[in-house]
Amino acid sequence: MEAMIEARGLQKTYKPRDRREAKTGPIQAVKGVDLQVEAGRIVGFLGPNGAGKTTTLRMLTTLLAPSGGSARVAGVDLLRDPVGVRKRIGYVAQAGTTDSDALAGEELTDHAGLYGIARGEAAARGRYLLEKLDLGGAWDRKCGTLSGGQRRRLDIAMGLVHRPSLIFLDEPSTGLDPQSRANLWGHIRDVRDKLGTTVFVTTHYMDEADSLCDRIIIIDHGSVVAEGSPHELKQRLGGDALRLGLEPGANLEAAVDTIRRHTTAAPEVDGHDVRLRLTGGGAQLPGLLLALAQASVAVASVELRTPTLDDVFLTLTGRSLREEAT
Repeated sequence: MEAMIEARGLQKTYKPRDRREAKTGPIQAVKGVDLQVEAGRIVGFLGPNGAGKTTTLRMLTTLLAPSGGSARVAGVDLLRDPVGVRKRIGYVAQAGTTDSDALAGEELTDHAGLYGIARGEAAARGRYLLEKLDLGGAWDRKCGTLSGGQRRRLDIAMGLVHRPSLIFLDEPSTGLDPQSRANLWGHIRDVRDKLGTTVFVTTHYMDEADSLCDRIIIIDHGSVVAEGSPHELKQRLGGDALRLGLEPGANLEAAVDTIRRHTTAAPEVDGHDVRLRLTGGGAQLPGLLLALAQASVAVASVELRTPTLDDVFLTLTGRSLREEAT
């Protein structure tokens, strides 16, 4: 499949700004990022604050010149032809760019004009996108009268009006209520499915990454530390987390021995609790409970939890993405 983004050893180093920073030398914000994003995908880009996520995004969108490495974005060499990259990508900033007093239609046609698109064609494209994004009645409305979700969809329409093959969405649902966020997710899927546009999205919401993304890339300390589908990343943790609360006086040695004989898990004892990870825990649990009962091990409580992307993020970076969002 065609690569929409292909980066090798992408780096960004900042010179010291003052004498204090000069003591520690240059600051390497991005240390050598390798990325491959296939066409027709929704790819999530996650990372803690200071991990190099924003710097990498700004380099890929030509807003910041790399210090080293190479990249092709939308089929164009990033270093040799940044203007060519800009013509082929869309970018929707986190803060949005619409003027509250301007009409939605004016914003779309003016934005298209920046790409050399004639006003008549720009209007046709703009109206088409508004219909696709469920904003059919917004053409003659002032942007300031639109709801938060509607205004965010207008931002996306502006990013798509010149028909880019790749669009970058920076925190697209920040500040939206849960219903508006879920509605926006459906429209982002339509951007991929109905318009054929590759989507590169940053987010602080793990449910958003899990629901939307075909693949996820996690960056930390200036380097990519993991990538894969949400399912693949969660499976790396070794299965579902199981906690067995044993009755006081239960034979812990017999419990551990039974678990080891009936699973491949390495159980850990914490007081009256036994913790372990099971691949396909829901399927294995009934047989394990039966074996424990046959070994006369009394189980008082059971808690089975499937891994989440936040668990993956916490394991890889030492921080929860929910904490980063806060």
